[in-house]
This record gives sequence, C-alpha cells and structure tokens, in this order.
Amino acid sequence: MSLFYERKDSEEPDKPGRPEAQEKPEEPGERESSFPIGRVYISARRRGVDVTALGHLVLHLPHGLASAVVVFTMSYIIGIVTGLEWWILFGCWALSGALAFNRPCERLLARWLLRLRYPAPEEEQKLRPVWREVTGRAGVDANAYQLWVQEKDAVNASAAAGHIVSVTSHSLSTLTPAQLGGVLAHELGHHTRGHAWASLLAYWYALPSRLTRLLVLRLAKRVQRPSGGAAILTAVVIAVVVLSLATTTYGLIFLPLATPYLVAAVSRQAELRADEHAASLGFAAPLMSVLRAEHDRREPRRDAPEGVALRLLDSHPDVYTRMHRLQTHLERRR
Repeated sequence: MSLFYERKDSEEPDKPGRPEAQEKPEEPGERESSFPIGRVYISARRRGVDVTALGHLVLHLPHGLASAVVVFTMSYIIGIVTGLEWWILFGCWALSGALAFNRPCERLLARWLLRLRYPAPEEEQKLRPVWREVTGRAGVDANAYQLWVQEKDAVNASAAAGHIVSVTSHSLSTLTPAQLGGVLAHELGHHTRGHAWASLLAYWYALPSRLTRLLVLRLAKRVQRPSGGAAILTAVVIAVVVLSLATTTYGLIFLPLATPYLVAAVSRQAELRADEHAASLGFAAPLMSVLRAEHDRREPRRDAPEGVALRLLDSHPDVYTRMHRLQTHLERRR
C-alpha cells in the first residue's frame, strides 16, 4: 500500500499511546525542526484488521480457490510422476503465506522484488527520530518494523508484508520532519489496520491462477482460428453454458467481471482510513500539505480527462477527497 497511486506508461481510528506527560498533542508543523522523544508506552493491541482488509481478502477468495485447484492438480500430477505424496506439495503452498511475516523473507522481498535499499547514515539520522515519534504517539514499538528507502524522484511511501515501511529518497531530501511524520503515520495505519499483509496474501495466493490464465491465453493465440461454421457453433455452445450457469448461480458467475472495480473501491477506502489514522496521531495538517504539493506537481503532467471506468479502477481516492476528510478532522478537533 502506498501514499500515492503510481500509474504505469465508519470505524474509529485506533487511539494513540500517550507519553508519561499528559499534554494536548500539537499539530506537527508547529515544530518543524525536531521531535523530542520521552518515555513511550507500548499499547497491548498493536495490530488489527478492519473491514477494508477483510473485504480485500473476501474479494480475492475466488482467485484463491482457483489457485488451490491449479496447485492441487499440479501436485497430484507431480505426485504420480515422482511418487511424492500430493498433500506435501499442496500443504507447502498453503502454508507459504506465513513467509510474508518472516523477517529474513521480508528482507529478500524488500531488496529483490520491491527494489528497496537500506537507509544511508544521513537518511537514517533524519528518518529514525521521526519514525520513533510516530510510533510513540501510536503506542507501537518502533523496532517492530523495518525502515527502507526506495530510490525514486517522487514523494511517496509504502507499507508491505508484515513489517516493511519504505519512503522514497526524494521524500527524505525534500520533506520537513513534520511532513515526513505524516507520510510515515499514513503507512503505519496500513500496517495497524491490516491492509499491508492482506494485500500481500491476496496477491500471493491468487498468483497461480493468474499465471495459468496468462498461459492459457498465450496458447490460445497459437491455435488456428476455426472456420465460420465451427466458430458459430462454438459461440452458441459457450452462450448456452454461460446462460445455464448464470441461471443456476443467480448471476454470481458474472461477479468476477465486477471484482476489479470492487477491489479498487475497497482500496480507496483503505487509503482514507490510513489518512484517518495519521490524523488521529496529530499529522493531519502536514499530510494535507504533502498531498497538496504533490498534486500541484503532478497536475500539469495530466493529459486528457479520464473516463468514468478508469476512475473507478483507481486504487487511490482523488486528492481533494483526501484533503476534505483531513480538513474535517482538523475542524472537529478545534
């Protein structure tokens, strides 16, 4: 889960833990230079699963079941050829999702798949105090997460797996400590609400079915096209089968067609909930300034207006909606 959507060419937020000195949290931006850290209380409840994380898993359940069929078939065939019990291979795949929370596996994921790197010493000096301030307000152990840097010329951040939090090198060089705190608080919200691990598990367990679909499509392109009569007969048979399945399943067979739009809608809600988490920690104002500045930077690059269908597939809500929600939060606190 990332702060901004990168295009390729009402649940209450968790209450933050409070330091020993009971003071009204001031809005970051009032103290741009540094974040003093005192004693931090670690909350007993560090993580949770909100409705958007559950919705993401439910919407990917058909893909997971299809993947299970694919893996079972492959395991059974391999078992016949090699004599190995099919349930061993199938069980290894079924349990492989737990590797998303294993620290060594997460490091491999971060370095080789997500193309992240360790922070440089000067980046560590800026990143670590801000991260401790954010986690301190949330009542979360700062050392429970791994901080990474993505080499990119854009303001962005992401949360992945069970413990990965990354920011771009451009963010570290341009954002103030308060603004960086707002970005990190947003990503921490993805972790504490279960968005990051739910997204990774959904992707991982849907991967076999997606690879099988791509393979079938490539093989279908190599098959010679049937004659006119055979094509018409094939189309009629397919239509009859689809109509029969639609009748017996009360139209649920067409649900996969709407799944991309439903997943995008759930993802947009997850981003708004992560914004709420950052706002609840006192980072609403600096997060708004980051959103506004990055929107102004990207706006001149936009081409023609997008269609409704493309906007419905966006995984992130528009900036104005996010700023409106954050402004509403600020007004409620006054």
